[in-house]
Amino acid sequence: MSDEQAAPKNAPPVPPAGAGAAVPPTPQPTPPPLQSAPVAPHEPAGLSMAPGGALGEIPDAAKLGTHATNFRFPDHFLWGAATSAHQVEGDNTNNDWWAWEQAGKVAQPSGRAVDHFHRFREDFDLAQAVEHNAHRFSLEWSRIEPIEGEFSEEAIQHYRAVLMALRERHMEPVVTIFHYTLPHWLAAKGGWEHPRIERYFARYVQRVAHEFGPAVKYWITLNEPVVQVFKGYLIGQWPPGKSEWPAALTVLRRMLRAHVRAYHLLHEARADAMVSIAQHVLALSADDPHRWSDRLSVRTRGYLFNELFVDALHHGALRVPGLFWERLPMGRTLDFIGLNYYTRDFVRNSGYDLPGLVGGIAARDHRAQVGKLNDLGWEVYPEGLATFLRRFARFKLPLMITENGVPAVDDEDRWNFIYLHLWQVARAISEGADVIGYLHWSLLDNYEWADGYKARFGLIEVDRATMKRRLRPSAWKLAHIIRRNEL
Repeated sequence: MSDEQAAPKNAPPVPPAGAGAAVPPTPQPTPPPLQSAPVAPHEPAGLSMAPGGALGEIPDAAKLGTHATNFRFPDHFLWGAATSAHQVEGDNTNNDWWAWEQAGKVAQPSGRAVDHFHRFREDFDLAQAVEHNAHRFSLEWSRIEPIEGEFSEEAIQHYRAVLMALRERHMEPVVTIFHYTLPHWLAAKGGWEHPRIERYFARYVQRVAHEFGPAVKYWITLNEPVVQVFKGYLIGQWPPGKSEWPAALTVLRRMLRAHVRAYHLLHEARADAMVSIAQHVLALSADDPHRWSDRLSVRTRGYLFNELFVDALHHGALRVPGLFWERLPMGRTLDFIGLNYYTRDFVRNSGYDLPGLVGGIAARDHRAQVGKLNDLGWEVYPEGLATFLRRFARFKLPLMITENGVPAVDDEDRWNFIYLHLWQVARAISEGADVIGYLHWSLLDNYEWADGYKARFGLIEVDRATMKRRLRPSAWKLAHIIRRNEL
């Protein structure tokens, strides 16, 4: 997500219903002045969010027009999309995820992905065509440091060219330093469990900061660290495939300390750098709201998964009352907070030890479910995004939505998802949340880890047989909102 910006003083509109797909290139009228005080938004016309209700037709962007009641996003708001190296570049053969794939741990290997490594300029041209002014991408550690202590000048030049291509297209880079994948040499040593991992990460970050620091303002040190701990060290679905609470806690502590080191190195390279993590946030509800143990598990799971990491970095201490407490080298090592939001789960308590308090996930077709299920079986629950924006506003830091998207073969589902979530962003801003950017996941159809290529997240459709790109209609509809900076 992005950083700074004061909240605008107007509120989301009640848009008219409409249909159509064209986005006219005609100049837009001058937007109206902001109102003097924020006004709580109303539910968009034609949309039913009642339990069991179907979504109505989302207004077509081309017919929204500019009205005095429309919601105006902050000036200099960052609009764009996100990718990660292993998911789009292709042939990242020297990292732990490639080895995991080749060992048959997932149904489908990444292979060439969508060949973004060779086609990034073409992809950025498409992003520019739909008005993006920012783009989040990740550096592949295994390309930059393929052998321990040896850095690849070829890889460094490649990522320098990526940054230059973004700047040439007037797109602000948001650079992720670590997005799940470890170089093979480091994974063989034990990866995040190795006692020297903080030094290895600092050496990598120091080189990255030296090479790219002057050209990059916005940095994400770690993408979804708690997700990586959960998937890799608690349920064994991702590398290294463990299910061990002690190992998970060790990795969590080392990731926190690694971020603190990286924060200082990035600020040494550029004093006005804006440094954060991308924190995955998952809306949670009780399986049975009348059962106090389920409500307790919602609170426990919600804090551990959604808030613990950010809270620790802000306050300088890793703390869970009654379980553990550890001071970090220092606090306040976030300049903004990046949030990745997708869906909601229902939680069922399973006991009173730590795993039991964290609880388990109830069935997807839950009786209290409000939204439809997307192509991966996740509930579409836009209200959760505004809830998290309000909750994280307590840190008094700028908030950036660093990922928000939906796997959808039907592009109307994608447009519905985008519109409803942007409406929730507008709602949170009108209530005082300092939101500085919205980066959709993803720019391109990509490799979705254990889910392979079946999940279509891209604003750009990719035919993997030919690698041909095509902007989806939802990308053009979003472009209309971006052009006016208005919903």
